[in-house]
Amino acid sequence: MIALSSQQIRDWDQYTIQQENSTSLILMERAANACVQWMTAHAIPGEKPVFIFCGKGNNGGDGLAIARLLSERGHTVIVYIIEFGKVGTPDFQANLQRLHENNIPVHYLQEDVPLPLLPVGSWIIDALLGTGANRFPEGRMAALIHHLNQTENPICSIDLPSGMLADRSVPANSCITATVTLSFQCFKPALLFADNAFAFGKVVLLDIGLHPDYLNQITPLYEAIDRSFAASIFQPRGEFSHKGHFGHALLLAGSVGKMGAAILAGKACLRSGPGLLSFLNPTGNQAILQIALPEAMCLTAPANYNVYRAVGCGPGLGTSPESTAALKEVLNNTDRPLVLDADALNLLAMHADWQPLVPYFSIVTPHPKEFDRLAGSSSSESERWQKAIDLARSRGWVVILKGHFTLIAMPGGKAYFNTSGNASMAKGGSGDVLTGMLTGLLTHGYSSEQAAILGVYLHGRAGELASIGYGMESSLATDTIEQIGAAFKEIGA
Repeated sequence: MIALSSQQIRDWDQYTIQQENSTSLILMERAANACVQWMTAHAIPGEKPVFIFCGKGNNGGDGLAIARLLSERGHTVIVYIIEFGKVGTPDFQANLQRLHENNIPVHYLQEDVPLPLLPVGSWIIDALLGTGANRFPEGRMAALIHHLNQTENPICSIDLPSGMLADRSVPANSCITATVTLSFQCFKPALLFADNAFAFGKVVLLDIGLHPDYLNQITPLYEAIDRSFAASIFQPRGEFSHKGHFGHALLLAGSVGKMGAAILAGKACLRSGPGLLSFLNPTGNQAILQIALPEAMCLTAPANYNVYRAVGCGPGLGTSPESTAALKEVLNNTDRPLVLDADALNLLAMHADWQPLVPYFSIVTPHPKEFDRLAGSSSSESERWQKAIDLARSRGWVVILKGHFTLIAMPGGKAYFNTSGNASMAKGGSGDVLTGMLTGLLTHGYSSEQAAILGVYLHGRAGELASIGYGMESSLATDTIEQIGAAFKEIGA
C-alpha cells in the first residue's frame, strides 16, 4: 500500500491510458463498476431509492456511471446535478448521454431551485468533487454539502468526501461527512490524517487496474508498513548465537513517582532481543528496577557509554536537575544513535542548543504535543507531518510521529505510515513500550531505519493481539508487552 499526491494519481491515470492504448472513459467505467460491486455486496439495500449527487467534473462522471450500473441491477436511482451554467468534462457528458438513453431521471439543482428533501434511511452517493479540487467549496456547493450532512442519511463518497482536498487536512464543516469513502487504487494523503477522520468514515480501497509499472518510476509520497514489509526486515537468530552477538542496551529512564514507565520500557526492551540490558536512573530507585526486572542490571554512572550498542532515553525520566544533567552527559559522551522519547524530548525542546548533539540516525518518538514543543506548533496534522519530514532531513534523525497512522520520516526524505495498532493502545505506557522495543532492536543490530519500521509495526501488532484477549477498553501497556513475542512469531513464520 502507498499514498500518492493528487498529481501523482493523475499521472498514474495518464500512464495507464498510454500503456494500454485506452481512454479515460474506460477507466471511469472500471471505477464505477468497482464501486457498484462493493455497494451491492456490502452496503446499499435494494428496497430503498439511491440519491446520487454529481458535480460536472470527472468525479461527477463517476457518479453518473454508478447511477446507470445500479439502475441496471434493479435499484431505484435518482440523480441530482449541481448546475453552474457550464458544460461538464467530456467524460461527464458522455456518461450523462448514457443516462438519458437509459431513461434514468436527472434533476438539475439551479441556483434558485430548493435543495431536495431526502427520505430517512435512503442512501446518498456523493460524487460532487474529487481529487482535482484545489480549494474549499463556496456558495451553492457549500450549501449543498451542508444540506446533505444535515440529513443524517448514510453517505457514500466516491474517491474523497466532496470538499476534502487530497493532500491536506481540512477544517470542520468544509466537506461531506461520509459514512464510507470508496477510494481508488491507493490512499490519498488526506485519508491518513486524524483531523480528517470526522469526514471520511470507513475507507475502502478499490483496485481499478491502474498499470503497476508506473510505481517503478516514482517515489510514493508515503509507503505503508504492513506484515510483509516487517517480515522482510526481520533477522532470525542463528543457532550458535550467544548474548554477546546481540549487544548491551542502556535505558536512561525513571524518576520518583514514574518508575513504572522505566519498568515498561525495560520489559519491552528485553522482549525485543538484546543480549543484555542495564538501567541508568539518576534518582536512586535501583531497588524497584531490580525487583521488577531481575534480567536487567542497574548502574549509577557508566564509565564508557559507547560500550552500549544502543541507548534509550526518556520514559518517566522527568525534568529535574538530576535528570537534565544525566541526559546532557549521555549526549556529550555518545556517538551512536539514540532512542529519545517523552521527557528526553521535552528536555531537548527546553534546551534547543542541545539538538545538534543528538547523533545522526537517532530515533525520536514524539506524540503530537511533544513534537510541537520540539518543532513548533502546527495548525493541522498535514502540516505536522510535513514538519516531521523536514526535521528528519535537517537533523538527520529518524522521526516517529505517533498517531493512528504513525508516520516514520527518514533522514533521506522517505516517509512511511504504519498500518498496525488500534485505539486500545491510546493509554499511558504505550509510548514507553515502543521506546523499549526500539532500543532492543537497535541493540540487536538493526539499522535505525530497520528498527523504526520493524519496531512500530510489531508494537502496533502486539497491541492488536492484546485487544483481542482483553478488549479495546481493558487491554493495558503490560498486555502489549506480553504479546510482543506473538507478534515476532507472526512475521518469522
